[in-house]
Amino acid sequence: MLIDQARIYIKAGDGGSGILSFRREKYVPKGGPDGGNGGKGGDVYFKVDPSLNTLLHFRYRQHFKAQAGRHGQGANKTGKSGEDLYIPVPPGTIVKEAESGKFLADLVEEGQSYLIARGGRGGRGNAAFATPTNRAPRHFEHGQPGEEIQVELELKLLADVGLVGLPNAGKSTLLARLSNARPKIADYPFTTLEPHLGIVSAAEYSAFVMADLPGLIEGASQGRGLGHRFLKHIERTRIILLMIDSIQPDPEGTVKALEKELEQFNPNLLERPRFIAMSKSDLTPSAEVTKFRFDYRFSAVTGQGLKELINGLWTALQDLST
Repeated sequence: MLIDQARIYIKAGDGGSGILSFRREKYVPKGGPDGGNGGKGGDVYFKVDPSLNTLLHFRYRQHFKAQAGRHGQGANKTGKSGEDLYIPVPPGTIVKEAESGKFLADLVEEGQSYLIARGGRGGRGNAAFATPTNRAPRHFEHGQPGEEIQVELELKLLADVGLVGLPNAGKSTLLARLSNARPKIADYPFTTLEPHLGIVSAAEYSAFVMADLPGLIEGASQGRGLGHRFLKHIERTRIILLMIDSIQPDPEGTVKALEKELEQFNPNLLERPRFIAMSKSDLTPSAEVTKFRFDYRFSAVTGQGLKELINGLWTALQDLST
């Protein structure tokens, strides 16, 4: 199950308090102040974990709190600082302040981290307040509270190739044929209700990530169908593959309708490299094949044209990397 939104509460650790203490040793009846400082509270970080591909784990835990700093001790001993807390998130996670919607971070790279809440500073013990004129201070500080914040997390999948088409265009069948992904496949619209990722082998020791996304319908840019939940994932793909099934009576009109929805959602999407492919080519006799210019023709059932499709997409991805 893909969970691509979550709201969580975060609290950094409070700083430990300083202590009021004086030396009390045999033969030192009037020892000076020796109250130590409190330790710093733990910070809270988000950290990208490439093994995650959903925000599902936040469904079961919405509160995160870092460890507080320990209080100071006598003999000028500083309290131990609280341990920092690292919250794992999948690549492609966007962090926003929940109340204002302010953008805070876009976490995409493996190992990337972001400091979301700072721990409180430890308070000073009375030893820190000793002066030549005040040799026995009875003043100390409490630790400062750690920062707290409620954030909204949004996941936009990262993929090299995103499959875009009308419902039942054969996107899930293609992904299942080319990768180890196993999306639900059936002969009716909106079988795919959430995105699926698959690793497609392109050459020896080479592969790319393909995303099967829910079918696009007219008005999706205004929220119809699966609307924005689908379209936001397209923003992360490097290449868009428009899939038109071979029995579509007006392939040119279908392509224009798909491109219109992409443009209305985000005009920059049409600047992304994109190719047009005819799926289910085995269902159309060669004599009846449309005159519309397709970049690729393939059948995920018979395997016809799949090698050319994979090689073409891999070459385009290599060109983008240079």
